[in-house]
Amino acid sequence: MTEITVSSIRLSEPTRNFILHWGDMGGQWGVNRSVAQIHALLFVSNSPLHAEEISDVLEIARSNVSNSLKELTTWDLVRRVPIAGDRRDHFEAEGDVWEMASRIVAMRKTRELDPASKTLNAFLDQAKDDPTTNPVAVERLTDLQDLISTLDQWYKQMDRVPKARLLPLIKLGSKAVDLLSPFIKGSASSKK
Repeated sequence: MTEITVSSIRLSEPTRNFILHWGDMGGQWGVNRSVAQIHALLFVSNSPLHAEEISDVLEIARSNVSNSLKELTTWDLVRRVPIAGDRRDHFEAEGDVWEMASRIVAMRKTRELDPASKTLNAFLDQAKDDPTTNPVAVERLTDLQDLISTLDQWYKQMDRVPKARLLPLIKLGSKAVDLLSPFIKGSASSKK
C-alpha cells in the first residue's frame, strides 16, 4: 500500500480515500466538504492535530480549517486538547462511533426536524382555519404532522436508552418486527 506523507503525518492510501469519501458524503448530507474531511482526518488520527497540520495534510486554507473546527466544536464532534509544551490548539474527534452518531442525530434534529415541525404546525393551523383549503391538503398535512410527531417521540425514547442496550435493540431489526407482527395492525406478513 502507498503511504502519503505530508508534514509529520503519514496517511495510507485507504485512509486518504476514506477522508475524501467522507468529505463527498458530507456534501450529500448538506455538510461542507472541508468540515467533513477535517472530521474524518481527526476521527482516524491516533493523536490530536493542530490547525496547521490539518491544513497541510488536507491542502485546505488555514482560515477554512479554523472555521470548520469551530463548526465541528459546536456540533461537539471535535474537542480542544491541551498538549504540554505547545501553545497551539490541538483537536481530536469523538472516537466512540455511537456517541458520534448520537450527537449528529441530535444536531440534525435540532437544526432541521424541529424547525420543520414548527413551520408545518403553523401551516396546518392556517389551513384548518381557511375554509377555501382543500380538505385533502388538510388531511395530508395532518398525516405529515402526525408522522413528524411520532418520529420526535421515538427519538426522545431512543435517546434515553443506554448505549449498551441500544445496540442489541438495533441488531434485533426485523426479528423484532417478526416477533411483534401478531400484535401490529397492518403487520409485514399482512402486507405481502
